Amino acid sequence: MKKIDEKRDVFVAIADPTRRKLIRILADADELPLHEITPHFQMGRTAVSKHLLILREANLVNKRKSGRETKYRLNPEPLQEVKDWLSFYEQFWNERATILRRILEEE
Repeated sequence: MKKIDEKRDVFVAIADPTRRKLIRILADADELPLHEITPHFQMGRTAVSKHLLILREANLVNKRKSGRETKYRLNPEPLQEVKDWLSFYEQFWNERATILRRILEEE
């Protein structure tokens, strides 16, 4: 059974297209309550809340109570891990493209 305080892997959290869309929506706003996020999806508030929970477990989203509402805000810092991982492959493919360009120019 998963511990509640266990941190979820960032890559697992962003693997789902719905959660990537949530990240994008929150990136475009300072902070949003659930009732303003839900209309962007063809699912109910409970389903959106579950996706937000996964993002919170990965520390990608913070929540704050404001009266009766809970407001959500993006925490982009964990995405640095994704960026670092991708940068290796960006360099890998850039080097391969350079090699291919040289081969094609020689022919």
